[in-house]
Amino acid sequence: MKHNYWAGKPISPIPLDRGMTITELVDDVFDGMGYNARRLAEACHLFKTMIDENSTVCLTLAGAMTPVGMGGSIIKMIESGFIDWIVTTGSNTYHDLHFAYGLPVHQGNYTADDNELAEHDVVRIYDVFIDMKRTLIAQDRIILALTRKAIERNKFPERFSTAYYYRTLGEGVLETARNPEHSFLASASKHDVPVFVPAFADSSVGMSTSYLPIIACAGSKSKELNPGDFVDPSPTMDVLESAAIVYHSMINNIARGALEVGGGVPKNFLQQTAPTLSQILGIECPGENYVIQVTVDRPDVGGLSGATINEGKSWGKIPKAGEGNVIPYLDATVGAPIIFAYALENCKPRKPKRFGSVLPDITQELIEAAVAQVEK
Repeated sequence: MKHNYWAGKPISPIPLDRGMTITELVDDVFDGMGYNARRLAEACHLFKTMIDENSTVCLTLAGAMTPVGMGGSIIKMIESGFIDWIVTTGSNTYHDLHFAYGLPVHQGNYTADDNELAEHDVVRIYDVFIDMKRTLIAQDRIILALTRKAIERNKFPERFSTAYYYRTLGEGVLETARNPEHSFLASASKHDVPVFVPAFADSSVGMSTSYLPIIACAGSKSKELNPGDFVDPSPTMDVLESAAIVYHSMINNIARGALEVGGGVPKNFLQQTAPTLSQILGIECPGENYVIQVTVDRPDVGGLSGATINEGKSWGKIPKAGEGNVIPYLDATVGAPIIFAYALENCKPRKPKRFGSVLPDITQELIEAAVAQVEK
């Protein structure tokens, strides 16, 4: 035969035991099975490889994971040095802050009457209940207050990225929150982990900051909007700074890895860094060396969320199709915590790369390299 079809290890009945650790569950059970159990084991092992090789690791986080407590495991990953930068939705950053300020978020019922919930100011995210007044409106006021204070302290330069904005917001949370240790934004700010939110306007944080010029206008005689009252993170700075993290790692021979929780804008924003370098700036970049995506999205409907990692090869997003990537088709609230827990049991803490404190320098480094390409 051309191939040895029987090289794989034999499958046996699941060897469950009382008191099994996460490592034993992954290595002794999932890894000996098939389907998505085996893919999850492969993901755990690949994430460990990223960490052990000191890769620059990006976490992308789609949807609304923080309302169900996912922020706690992300904090552990940040504190352990396992995550170097983050791309997420505004929803995750917004709901993350509830826990720092002790605002109510409770388990609910996905079969509840939504008309009745609305009458009682209860907001539902599937089976999670959030209080409109005590949580959402209270959170909006906190974000406004922290952002206004940052403006008064002249914290914002003329051009800045969403990573800069969230670093500043995180600093405010560290100063004012009752329990800042419950916020991954605060932890990211403390450990210099950049948090990019490329769809900044598509969230309650964007909604809240849009109110700032209205407040300023209401207090003036002219009733005209003043550009100085706007807080406008620059999409261009987001693109350049994220590409700079990848470029800096690449020229320093540091492998690059990603754990994509869900898909959406965060997934694409990360994966466009290599095409930005190669296709736009003329700096050859092979893409992410390692990619894990935990998703339930299908590849055959044309959405980026369901696109396979291997498809990214044709776009220049990965070095080689079929190598260094895996997709467990699982609910992210199940798959991601198991991957995180496996890493905590099997990987030593790493020294943080602290990209947040050097973003201006490495971005300038990229700009100079790109200018050199133009001038050739």
